[in-house]
Amino acid sequence: MTGNILIHGATMVLPGETGVGDLRIRGGLIESIALGETLEPMDDELFVDGTGLHLMPGMIDPQVHFRDPGQPEKEDLGSGSAAAVSGGITSFLDMPNNKPSITTLEGMKSKLKTASEKCVNNYGFFIGATPDNVSDLQDAVGTPDAPIAIPGICGIKIFMGSSTGTLLVNEREALERIFNGTGGLIAVHAEDEKRMDERRELIEGRTDIAAHAEWRDDITALIATQLAVELAQASGHRLHVLHLTSGIEADWLDGITVLPSTATGEGAIITTETLPQHLSFDETDVAREGTRLQMNPPVRYAKDRETLWKQLKAGTIQCIATDHAPHTLEAKALGFPAAPSGMPGVETSLAVMLTHAKAGACSIEDVVKWMSTSVADCFNMVGKGRLEEGMDGDVILVDMETVRTVEDAQTWTRVGWSPFNGRDLVGWTQVTVVAGVPVFERSPETGPKGRVLVEPGAVGTPLIMTPWS
Repeated sequence: MTGNILIHGATMVLPGETGVGDLRIRGGLIESIALGETLEPMDDELFVDGTGLHLMPGMIDPQVHFRDPGQPEKEDLGSGSAAAVSGGITSFLDMPNNKPSITTLEGMKSKLKTASEKCVNNYGFFIGATPDNVSDLQDAVGTPDAPIAIPGICGIKIFMGSSTGTLLVNEREALERIFNGTGGLIAVHAEDEKRMDERRELIEGRTDIAAHAEWRDDITALIATQLAVELAQASGHRLHVLHLTSGIEADWLDGITVLPSTATGEGAIITTETLPQHLSFDETDVAREGTRLQMNPPVRYAKDRETLWKQLKAGTIQCIATDHAPHTLEAKALGFPAAPSGMPGVETSLAVMLTHAKAGACSIEDVVKWMSTSVADCFNMVGKGRLEEGMDGDVILVDMETVRTVEDAQTWTRVGWSPFNGRDLVGWTQVTVVAGVPVFERSPETGPKGRVLVEPGAVGTPLIMTPWS
């Protein structure tokens, strides 16, 4: 489904400038942008008054765990997609650690079919690496000499530590087979399994949440990140380091990472991301909230948060994801170390970052770059990430004035809670548009939770990404 819509009088965040004007989407594509001007409405289009609101390209979340298949009590593609559009996310990339793990092209096709039936935004999926499934990975992304890009398949996910099922790949020989034998993009969860095993004895018997970050320390992350970069550089393979959490990693990656669009010369293109959680929380928040804030890699310390901000603004970190990984509050209540790691994030990520912008930590334009434009750049996404004529009509209208307190009871995620519960945030999405079709609205009539406007599967398509050679 595609639509025709005219958005009038919004403050548009365009590439290179921000100003008031009109934007028209026809047949699902941005047809006209009139900065400082007014476009005449057409009879066959929906008119939306954007006065007083910011118009942005739809946000793109490059790391979610929507738990489909296998754990519907936590989330599925339908509930995750609804939660995402409520937070202004018009496209997402989902991880393969499902039940069962998604490690074959057949499994990928099954997830794509489910998404087509349940989602209300655009979608892509990672295939999971195992120590011995290189041929399956090649079916999905091709080889170094013959890369392929199947719509909706965004790359390979490697769990170098902290995996589920068969997805742990921590031996160098197996990692080299994957890096040397596949095309496409490799994304890594970078924690060194050996060091975690060695350090486990340091926290034996402890039940305080502070033990989590002490056990999975920054060196554990750095060792794995350094190995992944070494293998990428040796093979020339495209690499994306997921959820950067530590200052020591961020500083080490300075001068190594680069946006694909600005890369020059030969050699591997390496990018990374961080999360709103790691830009907002530190050890004091973890001490107060307990296992609600338990995740892998962990929320670390104030010094790490400060360095992540520094390197994000410097360009060492290219983009922002959520690592939306919901667990029930009942499971979280088990306490450390029994509680599972992970938390919801898609509903609040944009508002959290825009609240930081409102407070002066960055600009609104920075947030759009980190959460949309640069994500599309990192993954070679076609038609996404910018308000520009000819681009896909995935846009959002955002209220930058109204402050609202996050409440567990107002969440869309199936687990019914948010790590930002009780926090005052600004920058709430009022309208989410996918391919010219409004899919979500938040207004005085709907209340703070808002409402989804379309049926599951009515809107949203597999993301198209050009192949990596």
